[in-house]
Amino acid sequence: MSDPSTITSDFYDLEALLDEDDRALLHRVRAFMDEQVTPIINEYWTRAEFPRQLIPAMAELGIAGTPIRGHGCPGRSSLVDGMIAMELSKGDPSISTFMGVHGGLAMGSIDLCGSEEQKERWLPAMARMELIGAFGLTEPDHGSDVARGLRTTARRDGDSWVLDGEKKWIGNASFADLVIIWARDVETDRVLGFVVEQGTPGFTTVDLQDKIALRAVQNAHITLEGVRVPEENRLQEAHSFRETANVLRATRAGVAWSAVGCSRGAYEHALRYALEREQFGQKITEFQLVQDLLVRMLGNITASAAMCARLSQLQMAGTMTDEHASLAKAFCTMRMRETVGWARELMGGNGILLENHVGRYVADAEAIYSYEGTREVNTLIVGRGVTGASAIV
Repeated sequence: MSDPSTITSDFYDLEALLDEDDRALLHRVRAFMDEQVTPIINEYWTRAEFPRQLIPAMAELGIAGTPIRGHGCPGRSSLVDGMIAMELSKGDPSISTFMGVHGGLAMGSIDLCGSEEQKERWLPAMARMELIGAFGLTEPDHGSDVARGLRTTARRDGDSWVLDGEKKWIGNASFADLVIIWARDVETDRVLGFVVEQGTPGFTTVDLQDKIALRAVQNAHITLEGVRVPEENRLQEAHSFRETANVLRATRAGVAWSAVGCSRGAYEHALRYALEREQFGQKITEFQLVQDLLVRMLGNITASAAMCARLSQLQMAGTMTDEHASLAKAFCTMRMRETVGWARELMGGNGILLENHVGRYVADAEAIYSYEGTREVNTLIVGRGVTGASAIV
């Protein structure tokens, strides 16, 4: 019989693709999640609060902006970056989302769209997690169609810009030091990026309440009323939504990895439970239908992880396309939804108790399924790629 203390969901040993140093880093992340996050996360999830006291320990891991090279950033491979996102999500999807926003979306925007001076000004402190970042793109009335419907405006006024508008669902925004705001230039109609510092007059946040998923992520509704940003805080290499899309392409791959992590977390908790639970005088792992559920889950996890590993290899080779990232995001999140549901099913009524953890993954999966591009939008991106015909209206 399996030992509950040695449970693994890496059935095809994908960790073997990493070198010794990257594997050691991944194991440190796993230990951090097991020892410091798992014992407390249900409490914070229930209260809808982020455990900010853990940020210094997260900083010591050295994983903020993992694939970014230079400016004090780790400069590691996209493969280990993805596996770290998976490992964080396996422990708790809210923690993975926090790091994806800070190290992926916010730091990625500065790395891809900032000048060398801007990178040197902000990235080293963000890599040390002395400055926390957020990413403001989605608006109250524009999510999937934000590329065309972006309403937040930027107006040039001397050596400054004045921003007006609203953003919604912005993770980390209520406590972030730097918030990347995407706005439309009223004169040129181009989408530009700005780094807004916390405390800037006219910039206000209100945390969204009563979420059923990713409750430990503090998502904010941002209001910008005459927010004045100096020209030196405009991302100098962001000239259109194309640059915004470049950031999203990279982070969409990370969300696919996070979906695998969410699946792995639910599976491992369910398997651990099954190895200890007895019904009808025997361990439930001895029942055929329980083994069927476990194998279905493991198949989903293994197929999704293998897809993500290949996606990371394409990313490292510089050949990953929007279609590649979108297929992985759509596929892995669909399989995640199945997997967490089967994990809950295996545990019966106990699966809805937060103390058994699986219910948290079931709820959090609903957010991962939708953010960074819904299944429908990602499907149409891939469909356009394979048919040559755009069905996006």
